Amino acid sequence: MLITYNSCETDIPAIDQKRISDWVNRVVVNNGGEIGEINYYFCSDDYLLEMNREHLNHDYFTDIITFDYTVGDIISGDLFISVDTVFDNAKEYKCEYLEELHRVIIHGVLHLLGIDDKTDEDQQLMTQKEDESLALLSEID
Repeated sequence: MLITYNSCETDIPAIDQKRISDWVNRVVVNNGGEIGEINYYFCSDDYLLEMNREHLNHDYFTDIITFDYTVGDIISGDLFISVDTVFDNAKEYKCEYLEELHRVIIHGVLHLLGIDDKTDEDQQLMTQKEDESLALLSEID
């Protein structure tokens, strides 16, 4: 299992990386996968906007872009998270910044596990899986 935490134009948030890694691993295993290599990149809005334009032809801000390198049950990918958008979303949804950050961290992993969020039905499943995963995080010390 290899999970890394990296920065692009911003600091890595103050998170317990071992706890988050243990949590991500547990979510992956609980969903029938095994972690190959997952790399988190924490970046600014501008950095992620440029990636969104360059790689996805989308011209808007987003909280996460997930590049999926999963092969079979070996879950791997690069996850780019805008700490600026996560902060703004936390204010909008009236929740703590770390809670929103945890939701985005696991959202990307759920994409790697094959869960989509394009339709309303998909979005409901994604939110359910996020909530289940967040509940699991509270059990990890």
